[in-house]
Amino acid sequence: MKLWGGRFEKSTDELMEQFNASIGFDRRLYNADITGSVAYAKALAYAGLITEAERDTLIDGLAQVREEFAAGTFEIKAGDEDIHTAVERRLHEIVGDVAGKLHTGRSRNDQVATDVRLFLLDAIAEVNGHLRNLQAAIVAQAESHLDTLMPGYTHLQQAQPVLLSHWLMSYFWMLQRDRERLDGCAERTAVLPLGAGALAGNALGLDRARLAEELGFRDVTPNSIDTVSDRDFIAEFLFSASLIGVHISRLAEDLVLFSTDEFGFVQVDEAYATGSSLMPQKMNPDSLELARGKTGRLIGNLVGLLTTLKGLPSTYNKDLQEDKEPLFDSVDTLVITLPVVAGVVRTLRVNKTRMAHDLSDAILATDLADYLMRRGVPFRQAHGIIGRLVRKANASCIALSQLAVKDFQAEHAAFDSDVYEVFDFVRSVEAKDAVGGTAPAAVKTQIAEAQALLNAASDD
Repeated sequence: MKLWGGRFEKSTDELMEQFNASIGFDRRLYNADITGSVAYAKALAYAGLITEAERDTLIDGLAQVREEFAAGTFEIKAGDEDIHTAVERRLHEIVGDVAGKLHTGRSRNDQVATDVRLFLLDAIAEVNGHLRNLQAAIVAQAESHLDTLMPGYTHLQQAQPVLLSHWLMSYFWMLQRDRERLDGCAERTAVLPLGAGALAGNALGLDRARLAEELGFRDVTPNSIDTVSDRDFIAEFLFSASLIGVHISRLAEDLVLFSTDEFGFVQVDEAYATGSSLMPQKMNPDSLELARGKTGRLIGNLVGLLTTLKGLPSTYNKDLQEDKEPLFDSVDTLVITLPVVAGVVRTLRVNKTRMAHDLSDAILATDLADYLMRRGVPFRQAHGIIGRLVRKANASCIALSQLAVKDFQAEHAAFDSDVYEVFDFVRSVEAKDAVGGTAPAAVKTQIAEAQALLNAASDD
């Protein structure tokens, strides 16, 4: 069954049929397509274009088609080039010629745009839920490690001491921004295309506002030409998915690094590791490596769609058929990746002793500069003084705290015997008590704010 072809004399080339068909991947839009069609049947009846009896017949028939898809008994047949054709063909088999009235005033151009938006709204909610679960796993680990010290790094060099909980919470806030981006994407996705027709709009008195309300959209699109070609909402989701992937990749990289023997800070649970086919001792963090690798796939989907959209002329073009596979793939990738990463975080074993052992006196150099600054020494001058002391300790192959008082005083008279009180990692951390800092009190505030956000999300 074709939804077009009256002006054609020749049949479509068999290879062209395969090239043109999208049923192989857009069949997963069946639920959205049927939901949109049910609402459209109601809108046609409300506009007086079909009778209430015809409306009910169409809705009952569509319900049967939906049940067949859900049960896995729906049979795709030759000529079902896309999900719209397949549903309408089967509907005709069930209810007869009245099925032909369902497409009154509707184009596949506004129909598919509606389907994809409905699909994406559900997908965003699902991905957002997985992000929330990962955030909850991060918060739970952070609450368990409010007294666990670790070296903080810049440029992968030890920088300043921090709490492990503070490091963990840094990823919570990345994911929170991801969730906020998805919320914004959902807001812009929830705009109804149906009623735009092929490109010029609907001439049959369709009430688009009523149709939007029926389908749960917040508004209708304002311009029919823009409507049928707009795929900004997909590009926006793919960008959001890519950035989620980037954040997950960074978390994965940190944990892969921290789980090496050289660091030994954490151990990935066996449930999320694999072994080597040759080396019996190996336990590889493949869950994290795959999560890191999937980011390339997510970014590739975004770049692919943007390249497809670049330079398209106005209104609908068949190039836009290429929007669905990257969308579906990115959704599927996130839906399997995020729960795995949440499982890794939830079951992660932390070696507090190893973290404490690896704290070097050198990462208190900034605290030493602060010591001088509090005694009236300009910070820039203090910075140079401490740098020279670090160089002196390194030259003598001793820790900074092993320098004698006279060594400190040789650099500046402001040093006194109380300088050694600076060499206290707990004290250093506790001093960073400004909002967003690594002090236990500041981290507890972060966690409380995070819990409030998670609780608010669970109430939605």
